[in-house]
Amino acid sequence: MIITCPHCHKQHNIDEKNIPANATKAKCKFCGEQFSLNISDKTSIVLGQQGEKKAVGPRRISVSLSKGGVGKTTTSVNLATGLSLAGYKVLLIDTDTQGQASYMLGVDPSAGLTELVMGELALDEAMVQARERLWILSGGKSLAGVKRLIGRKDFGGELTLSETLSVVDNQFDYVIVDTSPGWDPLTVNILFYVSEILTPVSLEVMSIQGMVEFLKSIASIQKYRPEVSLKYILPTFLDKRIKKSVEIYEKLKTLYGNNVCEPIRYNVRLSEAPAYGQTVYEFAPGSHGANDYRELVRKVTNNYNLFK
Repeated sequence: MIITCPHCHKQHNIDEKNIPANATKAKCKFCGEQFSLNISDKTSIVLGQQGEKKAVGPRRISVSLSKGGVGKTTTSVNLATGLSLAGYKVLLIDTDTQGQASYMLGVDPSAGLTELVMGELALDEAMVQARERLWILSGGKSLAGVKRLIGRKDFGGELTLSETLSVVDNQFDYVIVDTSPGWDPLTVNILFYVSEILTPVSLEVMSIQGMVEFLKSIASIQKYRPEVSLKYILPTFLDKRIKKSVEIYEKLKTLYGNNVCEPIRYNVRLSEAPAYGQTVYEFAPGSHGANDYRELVRKVTNNYNLFK
């Protein structure tokens, strides 16, 4: 039988005869997390925290860190595009008032997330197809109005985004959320919506300090929503010519183990591609940047045969 870990989605092919009759919990060898075990159903199952079957829905991943300049939007766009190239149906949500995700994809939407949250447009009208199997809900300055709407609510403001995006369920395989720097009501809303967090960390001391503070903020959310967790730490701007950069990367691996992804090496092609409205896969498919983000897609999907 096949059992899927609810934390990392790793599939385990297990001989049912080797499972003790009184077993109630299992531990994933891939991520090390424990989860409740219910084997009454002899078919392939996905187990939730209490052993119930999970409803099929998209994996919701936010690309977040309070500090700016670490490559959040670059990572969001190239992760979402890479997943779509791998055959998955993906929605990219831009929650940054700068609205740069659309620019990087070479699209100019007339509406986006604000209009959806405000109830002015339906999902199909608010999102734009940017590539095959890839749609985007754009951000921009109008998101300031969404933040005011959340702030005016006396109760349940933190669920505004979750309630709005309930229409997304079962339409996509992945929902990738690009977030802005800082910590505001919209950021809190995002963490009440997603279940997984991917944190890009540029390999410099100030970014590490920013990650430490961000982890404290996540802990405050987990008191009310324990299912959200920091799943991936993505080192960015790795330059092996700089000794400190390599030292910080090695320290991250020591502290966080399997949560640390293969690093994104410093690559000028990543900064040049947006000027042409292209992703790095289109602009420089053979570059270090493209190869590094393909490796990230393999890590997130747990399919290391992709793109080979």
